[in-house]
This record gives sequence, structure tokens and C-alpha cells, in this order.
Amino acid sequence: MRRSDAPREFNPTRRTTQIIFGERQHLRSVLDSIQKFVLKTDQLDREKNTIQELIDVRTRELNTINPDFDHKLELARSPQATSAQLAQLAETAPPDDYLLMRSIAEHPNTPAVILEKLSEHPYDAVQENVARHPNTATDTLERLASDPHRALWFLVACNASAPENLRERLKRRMNVASALGTN
Repeated sequence: MRRSDAPREFNPTRRTTQIIFGERQHLRSVLDSIQKFVLKTDQLDREKNTIQELIDVRTRELNTINPDFDHKLELARSPQATSAQLAQLAETAPPDDYLLMRSIAEHPNTPAVILEKLSEHPYDAVQENVARHPNTATDTLERLASDPHRALWFLVACNASAPENLRERLKRRMNVASALGTN
């Protein structure tokens, strides 16, 4: 994970694991639905084969970004994953594995040191998960809340694990913003 003072940019056309995984899940749903057809035809079989090929392409694409992707995502989503396992996943994940990083950032066993690193991730959903995570260190929460133009400060204000003085300060900001009709 790199730190940069350069402005964060999100390129919606970049094919990250978040996008590819979603496509694959949708294709699996389509395949499941057409397999329920009672009427068997050559065309139906060709459609099933085509959809399965598309699923296989997405799986290869995921594994190109992060080898053994499905196993790593399953571990990151497992309630039994340890802090050490989550740290290892986060430290070795490639930058485009947005879905894995998002999953690690929301796991209850993720340690503060990893959450601090994930707070710099370019994908907003990762930073949002860090802002509301109960294990996030106070200095990380302070930094995330320091930009009044991003919604992260609001998530920190709602984080019950954030220090009371920080939450109160952010609630005052919320009240001022509400009175002014801004966010």
C-alpha cells in the first residue's frame, strides 16, 4: 500500500476485482436460472456453455489480478479469520483488489495497524469501512475526519469506538452544517 499526496482519482473504467466479481456473480445467477428450464434444446445448451465460458473468463481475470482470488476472499470474509491472516492478506494484495481490501476493512478482527494502511486506499468504500471500524486507532480516525468535504467525518462521528471528544466535535460540525443547509 502506497501513500501519496497526489489527489485521489477513481477511474470507473478500471476493471478491479469489485467489478469483475460482481459480473461473475450476475452470470452465475443467470446460469442458475436458465438451468431450471425443463425444456432442453440445443440452443439452451449453447447458452449455458456460453455463460459458463464467461464465468470462467471472469474467474481467470480475478486470478490474474490476485492469484487464488476466491480462496483469499473466502478467508477475508470468514468469521474465523485471525488478525495475522487478515494482515497477511492486506500486505500482499495488489492495488486493484478492491473487493478483498473492502472485505478486510470490514472484518471485526482486522488490527488497527492494517486499518491505518487501508485508510489510504483509493477506493472510497475501503476508507468508509475504516472510518466506522471499532478497531481503528484514534489518530487514524482524526485524520479521516479532518476533511470536512468528505463524508468520512460523518462516519467517524457515528463510530461508537471513536473517542467521545472527537465524536462531540464532529457532532457540532454536523449541527453547524445542518443549520447552514450544507453537508
